[in-house]
Amino acid sequence: MSSTVPRRRALVATVAGAALATSVAVALPASAAPGARGPAADRGPTTLRVATFNASLNRSVEGGLVADLSTPDDPQAQAVSEVIQRNAPDLLLVNEFDHDADGRALDLFRENYLEVGQNGAGPVEYPYAFSAPVNTGVPSGYDLDNDGSVGGPNDAYGFGFFPGQYGMAVFSKYPIDEDAVRTFQRLLWKDMPGALLPDDPATGTPGGWYSQEELEHVRLSSKSHWDVPVDVDGRTVHFLVSHPTPPVFDGPEDRNGRRNHDEIRLWADYVSPGKRSAWITDDAGARGGLTPGASFVVAGDQNSDPRDGDSLPGSIQQLLDAPRVNTSVTPSSDGAVEASLAQRGANLEHESPARYDTADFSEPPGNIRADYVLPSTDLRIVDAGVFWRTSDDPLSRLTTGTFPSDHRLVHVDVRVPGTGRR
Repeated sequence: MSSTVPRRRALVATVAGAALATSVAVALPASAAPGARGPAADRGPTTLRVATFNASLNRSVEGGLVADLSTPDDPQAQAVSEVIQRNAPDLLLVNEFDHDADGRALDLFRENYLEVGQNGAGPVEYPYAFSAPVNTGVPSGYDLDNDGSVGGPNDAYGFGFFPGQYGMAVFSKYPIDEDAVRTFQRLLWKDMPGALLPDDPATGTPGGWYSQEELEHVRLSSKSHWDVPVDVDGRTVHFLVSHPTPPVFDGPEDRNGRRNHDEIRLWADYVSPGKRSAWITDDAGARGGLTPGASFVVAGDQNSDPRDGDSLPGSIQQLLDAPRVNTSVTPSSDGAVEASLAQRGANLEHESPARYDTADFSEPPGNIRADYVLPSTDLRIVDAGVFWRTSDDPLSRLTTGTFPSDHRLVHVDVRVPGTGRR
């Protein structure tokens, strides 16, 4: 269970790996937090709203996000908070939230923004939060982009100008079992059976883009993959979160497209029992995937559309077609349809239905479905949506263009069996 400590004091836990990595799990006793979840009443199963939002809360310099969140008047953070408040998820992943080791950004975002009503929206409280180090901006010491020099964002383990840029954060109304969290930041790409390691276009060597020495260090996750167990009224739901690299910004070797495919595959393997997940090793050295029958929700900006965009064909289908993934309802919006018709261009050539789009990208690729909330089959979907409003809706100011983000919040409401709330 997540420790009950005053939320204003960050609890810093250690995750063992090849080297120690710090994670931040911050908790407030349920009795002390207005709106926090308390003991379940025997009134039926809990309905859980789970959301993912690439909020673009990244900054160009280390410490920039903490500085911006230190006051309550950052326009982007205000708008991001209003989006979250208008949707009020119980369990939320925020992609592109710069990581800091002390968890200051987590606290400041809650204190100065989420817990302050924005533009008529009511405040929302998350007594529990989790963040951990990511690979973006961490120097590898190798020339990973093969441009003849070592250093810079392209040679980091994940693209970034400083460690923690483009990180992730989990916010929860339910306790996080921080002792059971698994992180996969250091998992090596070469250790995935059948990994799509990039070829060397100059020599034609299969899988030869990286040297053998580099392959002993190149990590699979461009940011990280986390299994965050959450206690939902006595039932554990594993929140499986990540943010695979965009499948672009590379060359004919398609190293980012191949990495995106395999980052998505990691979760598809992880939720599959037996041999398929046996190869997976977390940062503490524990092997294997999710316990058979465990409840889970996969969430994040996967940077892959089923039919459009630049990802390798079949990349996201690895999850969508996984036997234990519930795809009975696809989140959609009318705002995405309107935007596609208004912007025209590449959008008119797309094969995926515009109503499923979650990101407003320039061309190419145009608007696509990039963000996903995918529950396990034992969690019945009762509602789902993309927060993308049509132009006649006053809230369209939050979902037009790229401010506060070029992504839209996606939510799925599920019934959690074995619990006592409606």
